[in-house]
Amino acid sequence: MTMIRTPAEIFADADMMHGEALERLEAGDIRDAAEKAWRSARRATDALILARTGAEPEVTPQTSRELRRLGSQDSGVAPMVNVYFAIQNILHGDCFYLGLCEPLDDTRRRIRETGGYLRDARRQAGM
Repeated sequence: MTMIRTPAEIFADADMMHGEALERLEAGDIRDAAEKAWRSARRATDALILARTGAEPEVTPQTSRELRRLGSQDSGVAPMVNVYFAIQNILHGDCFYLGLCEPLDDTRRRIRETGGYLRDARRQAGM
């Protein structure tokens, strides 16, 4: 596996993953779409953290901790914290792992709106 080292490369990976989420959503596979949307948000968050700190988180708990730290220091990042954890809990935890994807309209909306989170992360990374 090739290591991705720049924020731009990580954002490109996040964009690709979100595109795959939308494709899976259109195909009717909401659980896979939810997981891909979560992964796209995680990668975008990693890119934001790398752009701001110079270090890419290696595991999800590091990503979560660093985002919370950035959010406590920067009012532009602060609103992203709750969105990140909602994506993690609802799309990754509830829908993908537990199969609890209802209400379906809400889950579909959250998958689509993950693209907005990616745009916010890119903006906060100065890209």
